This record gives sequence, structure tokens and C-alpha cells, in this order.
Amino acid sequence: MATTIEKPPRTHTSRARSERAARTGVGPLERQRRRMFWPFTAPALIVYAVLFVAPVGYALWTSLYKWDGMGAMEWRGPQNYLLLFRDPRFRTSLFNTLELMVIGGTVTFVLSFALTLVLREMRAKLFARSVLFFPSLVNGMVFGIAAGFLFSPTGPVNQALKLFGVTTPPKWLSTDNLLPMVLGTLVWTATGYYTSIIMAAVDQIPDYLYEAAELDGAGPFQRFRHITLPCAWDVIAVCAVLWTVSSVKIFELILLYGGSTNAYPPVSSWNTAVYVYAEAFPQGTVPRLGMATAAAIVSLVMVTLITVVLRRLLRREPIEY
Repeated sequence: MATTIEKPPRTHTSRARSERAARTGVGPLERQRRRMFWPFTAPALIVYAVLFVAPVGYALWTSLYKWDGMGAMEWRGPQNYLLLFRDPRFRTSLFNTLELMVIGGTVTFVLSFALTLVLREMRAKLFARSVLFFPSLVNGMVFGIAAGFLFSPTGPVNQALKLFGVTTPPKWLSTDNLLPMVLGTLVWTATGYYTSIIMAAVDQIPDYLYEAAELDGAGPFQRFRHITLPCAWDVIAVCAVLWTVSSVKIFELILLYGGSTNAYPPVSSWNTAVYVYAEAFPQGTVPRLGMATAAAIVSLVMVTLITVVLRRLLRREPIEY
């Protein structure tokens, strides 16, 4: 007598899983990956919230009060922001910040592109890249001390100019020349840094693209324009955002070039970072933490808006090679 073994019926749970997977189009592996998303990202989000979101929220709340950091807080609302934009010192600081960002960024990236064009064709490019990158490793205090020695009225720079017949050399560290000196030092230190980043992307471009372009008669500039620039565009866009953020945080160069032990630098050389510091830690007056945090919030909003605009303007379709 033959016996037949019937296939066990599918359980309700397995049938429900199959129907849910067919309905959502998500397999078990993808569901497992989604389950692991929060356990892995939660620690980073907590650190981000504690070290960034919470301080920014506290600064925004403080910017609505008149407060010296010790006494009672007096509610002002948006009046701090109105007083901020009426303050000629803040307007000067904001203009100087934009000047350092735009002019410094333009000069830095033009020089970086020119150096990329040259380094791509030279043999000792690794050594040259190391030499260019070295200034970005030096502490800002070294530049302040070196500038005080080199550009003093009796310093080596003025003595060298006298040998060429310049009887009245420029007053390099005068009030009118402080911001150009800061800008020049900033460009010098940042050019090698961004050149190294861009060159790291250029090294990943296949050589056959350049060989094909050279066979077609393209010169170095044409190869840079039609091959290097498009293929490294994503990295260049990231460098532009990095420059935007870092140019707003310049502080020690201005303080070292124009400040002293008894006074801050001249207001004509301030940027928003120096303004925030001067309001929070004034010399001889009561701290105004409400104005300082309001200026910091304005700087944060400005950087955020410029970064968003840059990302949209520099967005390109990715090139595969």
C-alpha cells in the first residue's frame, strides 16, 4: 500500500512575509541593512547633536538677550540683530569677510589650477607637491613672527628694496596694508593645500585620455580644460565649499598681524570672527555676549547660504572613465 507525503502547508507568517516583500519590492537583505542603519548612525548623530546642534541652539537663544555672562539676562528679541547691522564695525567686518572669501578664493584657485597644469607635466611632481603643501602645516603664529621680522621698517625686505634703488619702501604692516598682508599669507598657505587635493583627483584620471587628446593635437591648456577640469570637477566643488567655510574662520592671522598685548587690531582689518571675539572679550568694557552670539549666528547663516548656492552652481553630471 503506497503512502503519499503531502507538502506541508505554508504558515501564515511566511506567507505574510512573501506578500509584504512582493508588495514593497524589498528583500530580506535590504531589510536587514535598514535595521542596522540606526544602530550605526545613532552614535554619530548624538555626538553631532551634542557638539553642534545644542551649542548653536544655545547661541541662538542667547542672541535674543542682553547679557554680560554673569548678571541677569535681559530680553531684547530681534533688537540685537538690528543693532548689529547698524554697527559700522560689524559692517566693516562683514565686508572684509566677503572680501577675503571672494578675492582670496579666486586667487587661490587660479593659482591652484595653474600649478595643476604645470605639475601634471613635470617629472618631480611629488617633491614639488610636498614643497607646496608645507606652508599649510605651519602654525599661524610662525607667520606672524616671521612677518614682524621680514617686513619691519629695518627688516630684510626693505633692506633688499633699498639695494634696488627704492628709497621709500612701503609700510607693509601699517593699518592700510594689514588686510592685503593677511590675504597674501592666506593665499600662500592655502594654494598648496588645495593644489594637493586637486592633484590627488588628477592622478586618478587615466593616461589614455591625455594620450588621445595629445594625438589629436591638443595642447597642455586644452587638455586641462577638456580633460582635467571636467574629470576633477567633483573634487574642485568640494574644495570650493571647504574654502568658503575656512575663510570665515580666519582669526589668528589678523590678530597676530595687527594686534598687540594691549589692543586689538584696527577695526579696518577685522572680520566677523574677530568681531565676535572682541564683543565677547572686550578690553576695558563689559562683555556683550548677546551681540557676539548674534554676529556668530549671522556668520553661520551667511556661510550656509553661500555653501548651498555653491553646491547648486557647481553641480555637474558625474563623468565615468
